[in-house]
Amino acid sequence: MAIAAKDIQKTGTTYQVGQRENEVRELTGSEIICETLIREGVDLMYGYPGGAIMPFYDAITSYPALHHVLVRHEQAAAHAADGYARATGKVGVCVATSGPGATNLVTGLATAFMDSVPMIAITGQVARNFIGRDAFQETDILGVTQPITKHNFLVRNVEELASVMHEAFRIARSGRPGPVLVDVPKDVQFARTGYRPSDHMTSEEYLNTSAAQCAPPPEYLLSQAADLIAHSRRPVIMAGHGVILSNAYSELKAFAEKASIPVITTLLGLSAFSDTHPLHIGMPGMHGPAHTNHAIGASDLIIGVGLRFDDRVTGDVTKFAPNAQLIHIDVDASEMHKVKVATVPMVADARVALVALTETIEAGDHRDWLGEIRSWEAANDERGRQIVRDEELPDPISILSAIHKVTDGEAIVISDVGQHQMWTARFYQWTRQNSHITSGGLGTMGFALPAAMGVKMGMPDAPVWAVAGDGGIQMNIQELATLQQEGIAVKVAIMNNGYLGMVRQWQQFFHSRNYSETPMSGPDHVKLADAYGLKGIRVKRREDVEPAIREAMETPGSVVVEFIIEPEANVYPMVAPGKAITEMIEETAQENTKHE
Repeated sequence: MAIAAKDIQKTGTTYQVGQRENEVRELTGSEIICETLIREGVDLMYGYPGGAIMPFYDAITSYPALHHVLVRHEQAAAHAADGYARATGKVGVCVATSGPGATNLVTGLATAFMDSVPMIAITGQVARNFIGRDAFQETDILGVTQPITKHNFLVRNVEELASVMHEAFRIARSGRPGPVLVDVPKDVQFARTGYRPSDHMTSEEYLNTSAAQCAPPPEYLLSQAADLIAHSRRPVIMAGHGVILSNAYSELKAFAEKASIPVITTLLGLSAFSDTHPLHIGMPGMHGPAHTNHAIGASDLIIGVGLRFDDRVTGDVTKFAPNAQLIHIDVDASEMHKVKVATVPMVADARVALVALTETIEAGDHRDWLGEIRSWEAANDERGRQIVRDEELPDPISILSAIHKVTDGEAIVISDVGQHQMWTARFYQWTRQNSHITSGGLGTMGFALPAAMGVKMGMPDAPVWAVAGDGGIQMNIQELATLQQEGIAVKVAIMNNGYLGMVRQWQQFFHSRNYSETPMSGPDHVKLADAYGLKGIRVKRREDVEPAIREAMETPGSVVVEFIIEPEANVYPMVAPGKAITEMIEETAQENTKHE
């Protein structure tokens, strides 16, 4: 919208939300970014300054409502914004300069993109007259990030900056969420223009309009789905991350209870449905328990809610649920039929669809089917009890059980990527809603520590534990300095087996135990914690696990707890590449946690 020069008022005061909505003021591009962030409800962001983003960093000192956290690496800024967004449901914000600053965000953006996390990345860019001339710290960050963002913008004129910022938030939040990058040349940040807040619709205002609301599935699809459910004998619900994103916890529970259908939660769906609920039967896929995978193999109907049927869930897709029809509910139309053809495809928000479906179906009774699954589970548990195990060293189950016990199940647990991620997914008891956060689609090592920082800052009253391996923790371990500087209380559990554990496990099974480049050394984590001004604890005996967890919880601030675990402990069961999920490698008395 063009603004006449006579309507522009120059001001050095900071805009307060709710005031002067119709007043036109002359602001710099950097000030406009700050104004739009505040109007979008942002009060926290993570970043690292540099030359091309310096005008913005100059401006934020005039906006005390915007708390900026100085990370030690831009990748950590993206992961922290990601963790904040997952925990709170708000949009996470990260900031970096041009060139290497922007490219350091790439892994974090790809992580958020794969897991449908709403984020805004603001990057500085060289001045417009230098773009395309290989200027110092110039990178075509739009070209770099196009495949791993929901959308990206290069702002070429200060007059369009406010509209672009609000549009970025709308895109990040609407439909299937995802990260959006806004690249702002340095001279655009310096440029001045007239700004009137009321001229620009915020993402909240947009989403509150009737046109932006998600409609329920059409009646004919609901009728078809209800008919399939009524005639199925072995149905299962597979709940994914979409249930959490749409805040559909109670709707999923109501649907499952009315239909009397067992519920499976995917890796990113864990904590969408309580592990203690009688209908919950576990996590599926490559490292899912045997009874869960067998239930999928024997099912005649799968109701998939907010999941994309990842290859780690399906295994050999030609053998995945061979006798089952599929009702697939997802807000993203591109997910329909992408992996498995849906009998009834429902493109809709999970919460809206579950409400409509619950109203449409008749009450069901599948107690016999659930009993059959429980009998498989009991047989597997009994077989496991026959295996003799080492009881001296801390083991993953004892560590995770102690965290749950000491925190009364109220912890939010952020796991890194590797064996410990699967142990955490399998053996922590998920009873608190949205308490499990991890990098699922991209599988990003180094995710847990900075993401936990974002989670804790977004949920300050919750106990927050980052669970990592001795490999992944070193990828962003510098963020211990950020935790200390900000006074953030994240408790860090390191499962140290002296290996890149998951890779070593694959080498054991598929490469004749040729442990090429997987044995690794690391720092003394207790001394390292002390060097960063934090408390460090080392645990070498199982009997000391719970006391160490209690000490960590009772100690103010962040604490690093290193657990020395069995070097060649494995995650069981596991599905080999190219196999059906019912073709599992399971632990035996001969193949237990110790190996010659």
